[in-house]
Amino acid sequence: MASKMVVQQPKAVVMEAAPDQWNSSICECDNFHECCFSVWCFPCFACITARDHGECLCLPLLDSCGCVPPITLAMRVSMRKRYNIDDHMCNDCVYAAYCGPCSWCQMRREMKARGHPVSLFCNKTG
Repeated sequence: MASKMVVQQPKAVVMEAAPDQWNSSICECDNFHECCFSVWCFPCFACITARDHGECLCLPLLDSCGCVPPITLAMRVSMRKRYNIDDHMCNDCVYAAYCGPCSWCQMRREMKARGHPVSLFCNKTG
């Protein structure tokens, strides 16, 4: 009489991370140099931030199309998905359309807070 052995594999447990929040508000400025750079040389600041996020360096230059800058909107959505940030598309549209430099500063602060390497000409805190 042959005995039959049944082997049962353990089932994978899928745990979804709880939604997170932005680490800083839209108007928070933790680095004076970066805030000034984003206001006085906004296209350069946006391009460097996009590159650090892993996107094409020149992508933000396409933002001149339409009333809601498509690249700023796409970057905010991409960052929210990457870091599982709980927010709404409506907020992304408003921030992209009316708070461009502040929105890019918030995204840059988020990357730094999450340990993502960022580069700028002057990374001094102040």
